[in-house]
Amino acid sequence: MSAWAGLVEGCLSSLAQAGPPRQTRDRWPDTGRTRFGTGHRDDARVGKVPDRLALLGLTASGYHGWFAEERAEGQRFRVDVVLGVDTRPAASSDDLADTVDYGTLADDVVAIVSGEPVRLIETLAQRIADRCLDDPRVEEVDVTVHKPEAPVPVPFDDVTLTIRRTRP
Repeated sequence: MSAWAGLVEGCLSSLAQAGPPRQTRDRWPDTGRTRFGTGHRDDARVGKVPDRLALLGLTASGYHGWFAEERAEGQRFRVDVVLGVDTRPAASSDDLADTVDYGTLADDVVAIVSGEPVRLIETLAQRIADRCLDDPRVEEVDVTVHKPEAPVPVPFDDVTLTIRRTRP
């Protein structure tokens, strides 16, 4: 018997002793649902899966920061907002009243950034998320706050914080 045949025979006998493979129910890390189903990521939420409406690159000056010079001099902030919203009613009616008015939302986000100063971008992001969730059609929101002029002592491109909030 060759070495190769011996290796194959050893593997086969180990498999026979182990019995049939167990079926596992791995969970998708961010949804908690199992991998059974059609394979589509949203199987468990069919009919409840929100569409995504994104406002990217909203820019405003604000006086947010931990350090006194940030709060005195101000700096530029950029915000990305991605809303989870069911757009089917608006698609059917073709009426702005049936969806989120992203023009008004953009104005509100800019007003928050240029408004009352906070020390942490975490607080700023939460205020923006709260405003987005004021609209009952918004089921979830991802808010990314970019702080490209942050006081970091080494060369860098951007500081960002992304939070995700969902309706309770």
